[in-house]
Amino acid sequence: MTTSIEQPPAGVADDTAARAADHLWMHFARQGRHPETPVPVITRGEGAYLWDNQGRKILDGLSGLFVVQVGHGRRELAEVAAKQAAELAYFPVWGYTTPVQAELAERLAHLAPGDLNRVFFTTGGGEAVESAWKAAKQYFKLIGKPQKHKVISRAVAYHGTTHGALAITGLPAMKKDFEPLAPGGFRVPNTNLYRHPEFAEDPKAFGRWAADRIEEAILFEGADTVAAVFLEPVQNSGGCFPPPPGYFERVREICDKHDVLLVSDEVICAFGRHGATFACEKFGYLPDLITCAKGMSSGYGPIGAMIASEKVIAPFLRPGVAFPHGYTFGGHPVAAAVSLANLDIMANEGLNQRVLDNEAALGATLGKLLDLPIVGDVRGDGYFWAVELVKDKATRQPFDLDARERLVRGFLPGALFANGLYCRPDDRGDVVVQVAPPLICGQPEFDEMEQVLRATLLEAQELV
Repeated sequence: MTTSIEQPPAGVADDTAARAADHLWMHFARQGRHPETPVPVITRGEGAYLWDNQGRKILDGLSGLFVVQVGHGRRELAEVAAKQAAELAYFPVWGYTTPVQAELAERLAHLAPGDLNRVFFTTGGGEAVESAWKAAKQYFKLIGKPQKHKVISRAVAYHGTTHGALAITGLPAMKKDFEPLAPGGFRVPNTNLYRHPEFAEDPKAFGRWAADRIEEAILFEGADTVAAVFLEPVQNSGGCFPPPPGYFERVREICDKHDVLLVSDEVICAFGRHGATFACEKFGYLPDLITCAKGMSSGYGPIGAMIASEKVIAPFLRPGVAFPHGYTFGGHPVAAAVSLANLDIMANEGLNQRVLDNEAALGATLGKLLDLPIVGDVRGDGYFWAVELVKDKATRQPFDLDARERLVRGFLPGALFANGLYCRPDDRGDVVVQVAPPLICGQPEFDEMEQVLRATLLEAQELV
């Protein structure tokens, strides 16, 4: 496939890739492959599209990193940021507030389900998860149950890279270089129905089975030692695992029975990704804490939050009690102002409803790829989908380590990008390609993603 190319002006040298190779320590990246493999350089964005320094136009099939809900190049958001920076660029929430911080906290409290009314700001999702674990630990100390400190999370799930959040993360390969981590993190099976074909005809039974593994872990560790269960509404790592029917209803019941806090980690899932401001509402459960970030500002400012229920905040409101935890840039006034404007855009343009109206079409369009021998499964919800790649479709045999290396870190990223699509090949679980387009996208962008994926996967089949 070819993409439209708008060449840079003649005589203009671009040494950005060389500068990056020499000085930029990129995240989750192999530094040693540069400059032999030039660093891709993204120069601008508009709507659902990106342009690189070669003038190539690329469909952003991942919303940056599950972030840019309202699309790139929103001048109204840039203008809000400039206005707030001119008025008051910075002040912390360490015992103070600014008008925009208070307003955003109130807005989020009104948007959150049930009585989740208290907002603790961070600069991103990992910090929100870290904050939630610390809040859970202190909560139980304050109510006279100091032994409750452990956390249950799911296998292959990603919850962040700080030492606490990494201890909650269910990816051993991501943790091994940083051990020992904070103690207290324990894992249960996730909800990957594709890898449990014995439940294919009864997904509700699968949901019950998976939820019951949580109770089993709580009882094994001792209910008097477990503080919280951290779950994403739809698990990201491993490739978009939706919850089976009845799963969260049973999890809520288990948490209530054993006095364990349920944390809905919605760093990816909140703010319209599934057609609701908070995905827990779509999937029918009420958590004790929500962690969120990414889509809150659509990436126009770094911000995240932990949102607590009245039950959780109550002991912190006692005289003389403080939560000795915070971040210099948590709730940054510019990011808060931009987030308010971003939420206005989402409401005014009906983006939650747009996702609900179009999610089936996105799933059906990607589902066309199931005719390829390399595609084993297509799954997801809302605007958050994964295409799982397999060596043998009939047996669901995954790729070995050598084939994973050639696909995920060799061929797919560059080929997809060259063919005009930015998305995410990943093998933290089995090999998948994830797509999560901006919420402004519709059928034309869905078709474009499917066409690029098809052409690229046809090439990939020949390599493995």
